[in-house]
Amino acid sequence: MIDKYIKQLVCYGLEKNLFTKRDEIYVTNRILEILELDSFNCDESFCDVDLEETLKGLLDYAVEKGLIDNNIVSRDLFDTRLMGALMPRPSEVTDKFYELYKDSPKAATDYFYNLSCDSDYIRRYRIEKDMKWVTPTPYGELDITINLSKPEKDPKAIAAAKSAPQSGYPKCLLCKECEGYSGRMNFPARQNHRVIPVTINNTDWCFQYSPYVYYNEHCIVFNSEHTPMAINKATFKKLLDFVKLFPHYFVGSNADLPIVGGSILSHDHFQGGNYTFAMAKAPIETEIAFEGFSDVEAGIVKWPMSVIRLRSENTERLIELADKILLKWRGYTDSEAFIFAETDGEPHNTITPIARKNGDKFELDLVLRNNITTKEHPLGVFHPHAELHHIKKENIGLIEVMGLAVLPARLKTEIALLSDAVLSGADIRKDETLAKHADWVDEIKEKYTDINSGNIQKILEKEIGIVFSLVLEHAGVFKRNTDGLSAFLRFTESVK
Repeated sequence: MIDKYIKQLVCYGLEKNLFTKRDEIYVTNRILEILELDSFNCDESFCDVDLEETLKGLLDYAVEKGLIDNNIVSRDLFDTRLMGALMPRPSEVTDKFYELYKDSPKAATDYFYNLSCDSDYIRRYRIEKDMKWVTPTPYGELDITINLSKPEKDPKAIAAAKSAPQSGYPKCLLCKECEGYSGRMNFPARQNHRVIPVTINNTDWCFQYSPYVYYNEHCIVFNSEHTPMAINKATFKKLLDFVKLFPHYFVGSNADLPIVGGSILSHDHFQGGNYTFAMAKAPIETEIAFEGFSDVEAGIVKWPMSVIRLRSENTERLIELADKILLKWRGYTDSEAFIFAETDGEPHNTITPIARKNGDKFELDLVLRNNITTKEHPLGVFHPHAELHHIKKENIGLIEVMGLAVLPARLKTEIALLSDAVLSGADIRKDETLAKHADWVDEIKEKYTDINSGNIQKILEKEIGIVFSLVLEHAGVFKRNTDGLSAFLRFTESVK
């Protein structure tokens, strides 16, 4: 069987154009080397190969022969090494990308995205396990996902990672040195990973896809140097330069402060893709004007968070105005609205910016953020409050800001358990796993007169989406009421 699995993998690579017929023998020998085999005999040819099943067969063989331990981390390291044997060199990928770019930016990204999927860098069979639905809200249809594609490590793998030697290479998961890296127990393998060099704001950056694909063609754009996140005037220039290169993509940056930033603050990076989020569809509900910028359309967006949208054909004017707003916001205090620029020397104000092309005009959405904490809200005043932590406790980063909830994997099991408990009339407060949902479930029971096996799943999904809209409202620095709008306008009027 092992020869058959090897041949299936080779046929898969040929079918997906990862290499040519000329390289077939070479690729076969690389796979034999990885499997520590010195002979091969299979004349069959295969098409429509099931990659997951083929890799499983090869991994089971590797476990049986003692080449690897039978845990998810060891298996992922090994199958990535196998897929790396099928891959074209980085220079070949880059050359083909920019050759296709001459025809159109979309042709280039289509090629690169398909390569990232076919190489198993994006594990499609895991992404398909994610739970996804849409919830209608006053702000539009919010995307809800329960992410199941990141494999959960078993205790042995966790212990092995803890005892593995620490290394400063690569410095982080976003470093260009990850390309082709073999990985280790505490760092993923990347032999099947490729990046595309791009120049934005006259600096060297790299473009890749996220292995977890939270939305269509979810890409990451990162500085070629390991340098910390920073939101400044140059950030706006880089974002708009990227949109000029790839006008079918949006791109945005996480904020550069803890709590309101992303999970990686140590490496400057953006996220983008070929997707239109609910926030991008949301209209301007209050038009505003900035002195000296009558040529730039501006307004407050109908969104649970506090968003200023700027629109113009002239990107330089967008950059100038965005910088003025950022600089003003960095130092802005309004105690009446509980906005403090700093406390005890610690800065609190920053911005989550998003850029896109909309028709003939460029848009910049500036989401105002503040990371102040109090005794009542130790994780953040403008962060999901404690009563929502049963659904979402983690930071509200760029993706959530735009209207896509990335919820913890535990919710898949908890939704199923809650469904059974509600239908059976069980006391949820006595269940250690479900007790945190008890108050929420009581509210749901009061809201719906007829809950049955045919609708309980949809009801819970809808209510989770409503909780997410509340999460975003909590993260908004200016609340969506008369006082909040007045405070918002006080800020915009202060920008000179």
